[in-house]
Amino acid sequence: MSVVRGYIVPHRPQPLLAPHQNPGYADLRRAMEQVAAEIAALDVDLLLLYSTRWVSILGHQLQADPNPRWTHVDDEFHDLGTIPYAFRMDPAFAEAYAQAGRARGLHCRTVATHGFPIDTGTIMALSLLNPGNRLPACVVSCNMYADRAETLVLGKAANDALKATGKRAVALSITALSNRMFTELIDPAQDHISSAKDDEWNRKLLEFLGEGRLEDVSQLARSFTSQANADSKCKAIWWLGALMGQHNRYEGEVLSYQALYGTGAAVVRLVPSLKAAKDQEFDEDDTEFFHGDRGVLQSATPGAAAYASAPLDAAPVAPVASKPAVAPVAPVAPPAPSSVKVNTAQAPKPVGAYPHARREGEWLFLSGVGPRQPGTDAIPGGPVWDAEGKPLPYDVEAQTRAVIKNVQVILEASGATLKDIVDCQVYLIDMRRDFPTFNKVYAELLGPSGATRTTVEVRALPTPIAVELKVVARLKA
Repeated sequence: MSVVRGYIVPHRPQPLLAPHQNPGYADLRRAMEQVAAEIAALDVDLLLLYSTRWVSILGHQLQADPNPRWTHVDDEFHDLGTIPYAFRMDPAFAEAYAQAGRARGLHCRTVATHGFPIDTGTIMALSLLNPGNRLPACVVSCNMYADRAETLVLGKAANDALKATGKRAVALSITALSNRMFTELIDPAQDHISSAKDDEWNRKLLEFLGEGRLEDVSQLARSFTSQANADSKCKAIWWLGALMGQHNRYEGEVLSYQALYGTGAAVVRLVPSLKAAKDQEFDEDDTEFFHGDRGVLQSATPGAAAYASAPLDAAPVAPVASKPAVAPVAPVAPPAPSSVKVNTAQAPKPVGAYPHARREGEWLFLSGVGPRQPGTDAIPGGPVWDAEGKPLPYDVEAQTRAVIKNVQVILEASGATLKDIVDCQVYLIDMRRDFPTFNKVYAELLGPSGATRTTVEVRALPTPIAVELKVVARLKA
């Protein structure tokens, strides 16, 4: 997997500069030091950060200075003193991320100016979680005007860049939960969540996160924002979900939940898993490409095909044992679901009311899969008829390779591979013309699976394509 783990961490400076002022600050510091030890034990190439404290207006910015160094004073808590810093960034990845964002319609640019300010959240996260700059980092700004659709696209662009560069990363979402900060100085020893309603909402979100229900939390963001004045509308959660995967297949644990000057601060671990905590019907809009505030749900943009999905062959990392989450937000071990729907943005959207696949126990059933390309719906090798229904020349080899690639993407999103296919049904619109070429490509790419196969000729398929596959796979224990 491109993202081995995700963490949610706070951004105010007390755990770094003043953990002695409040037991809660000390507990957040302890949890972040635990995360640092976990990250140090992982085989990853990069720390990928989204900080709500780095606010931008003109699009999305990425830090590309390879060795930024300066002395920082927090905007609000300057009484806590200065923070000298010297970090190690990955400018090549920052440029790849910016390029991936532009391919999805975003305005993205890198910044590499000496003395360019780095925000408190990024400084605190890198100082506590990456001591000695063991790993290079990449941090992206939080556009204050971006809403859900644009933020989702930003997270998906990060995943594109990881796959294009072949890097494995830990994702760090730097954010508060509830964000009502005290407007007058308080005694740090008396710090508490500013309202009972905010605390109630924080605990509900943390209950879900402790169960691994990241997409449920992403879907609840609008309600949470209206009730608890969420930090930047929960954009950091939207970004994290789009980057790691918009589903509930995670092992989650809340390592600390405390008040930070009235706001809700938490340290949460999320590890990709093959078991879904819940199988929900999500109703918030999703989008693949950004076309401005008035066109966010369009589905095509030039250049997106350059970021094709790479094989996701890394095994999930087992969660690290740690002390239980704050009561009563205790993680619950969910039962294995008997039926789970699977959809992935890396495959072409279904043309009807059906998922890409459905998992029933150890069996995985894919809906019919064609060669259309995700996002653009372009057909490799050309369509078989034009808008008036007149036949067109086409390349069945190109279509066959694209079909099998789409099958591979859906299988990997479901926790399987091409080798796990046990049965394949093939539909061709011209058996005499296309079967020899199809058979050659099939033997090359799917022959090693040893799956049973049935090939039939049909008069037409729902879209102007020449070949479609329907497969059944068996998931390994």
